[in-house]
Amino acid sequence: MPELHQFRHSGFCEKVRLILAAKGLDFTVVEVTPGLGQIELFRLSGQKQVPVLVDGGEVIADSTAIALHLERTVPEPPLLPAGDPERARERAAVLLLEDWADTALASGVRLALLRAAVADPALRTALLPDSTPGPLRSLVGAIPGDLLAGVGQVVGRSQDQQLVASLEQLAVLVADEGHVVGQKLSLADLAVAAQLSLLKFPESAGAPLAGLGVSGLADSPLLAPLFAWRDRLYHQLGQS
Repeated sequence: MPELHQFRHSGFCEKVRLILAAKGLDFTVVEVTPGLGQIELFRLSGQKQVPVLVDGGEVIADSTAIALHLERTVPEPPLLPAGDPERARERAAVLLLEDWADTALASGVRLALLRAAVADPALRTALLPDSTPGPLRSLVGAIPGDLLAGVGQVVGRSQDQQLVASLEQLAVLVADEGHVVGQKLSLADLAVAAQLSLLKFPESAGAPLAGLGVSGLADSPLLAPLFAWRDRLYHQLGQS
């Protein structure tokens, strides 16, 4: 059975969890403790970043490398189009949008979530690892937002506008097609949905995170169709 080494609240680890669900694979999870746990991860994989998948005798790092490994070893259902030249064009579009989700979208989402956590003590403490001692959790939640305001300014106005514009375009795209690319579920859908999970946490995030998110995005009427699409995808994969 595959073993996923992860941070629970990582968009890239969520992407791998969605891929495993789409492939119908059971898997076990090893929650990596920041710091000490990453030393163990380095011994296993040669690097300290998650996700890392141990599948039989193979150790695969990086969400895209894991996706390609699973596409090769578990070809059904396919998440990358293959076949005639038209499907090759579709495959290229899937990989291009997956890369965009993993880079530009992920960067904007990460910074927006950081600023939201600065402003919201409940979100800030909910994002802490489950192993965080109670006293430290309380201390983090009690830090006045004003003291963290400098961190919250990391996201500039232009980056805010770019993220919102991208999300609004995505909402239009999935409303028309049902999928980011083509007519079937693909790796692009899963990469985008994984990043959306950090803007408005789905039910699968569990208490106390489910329903929390980035104010102004998670509750935006213009983006409601996008999160509804994400929730349908999660339901389809049995993640709701």
